[in-house]
Amino acid sequence: MKEIKIFTIGFTKKTAEEFFTRLMRAGVKRVIDIRLNNVSQLAGFAKRDDLCYFLRTIGGIAYVHRPDLAPTQEILDDFKKNKGSWPIYERDFLALLSARKVEKIIVPELLQETCLLCSEEKPTQCHRRLVAEYFHSRWDSVKIFHL
Repeated sequence: MKEIKIFTIGFTKKTAEEFFTRLMRAGVKRVIDIRLNNVSQLAGFAKRDDLCYFLRTIGGIAYVHRPDLAPTQEILDDFKKNKGSWPIYERDFLALLSARKVEKIIVPELLQETCLLCSEEKPTQCHRRLVAEYFHSRWDSVKIFHL
């Protein structure tokens, strides 16, 4: 299988200029929004309809929303609202991805030069890193780059 480049990015603590410049410099062709809620007023320039417009207009980048790559509200609430532990979140989310069999639903070509988008500033404790690593564990041709 040909090498697949998957990028990840979070929009928090980034200006619009920094965000779009990083995507364009990396050669991203498509952003896959893996947020459960992508219409929050708190998302600023990354609110679904605005983001789709900006990506297309500024960078010629396609936009896709894939909530099947997001945690359930319950998993999210257990971690964020109930101050749960990251290892439990990680375990539960990876089990969810496995149960959803996302590697059979999403073809590797869809991920080529694609950037997984979430809100977290850094990938360390973010599900975008887990999604990228999950695909890497299924297809060893995946290379991950965090923007």
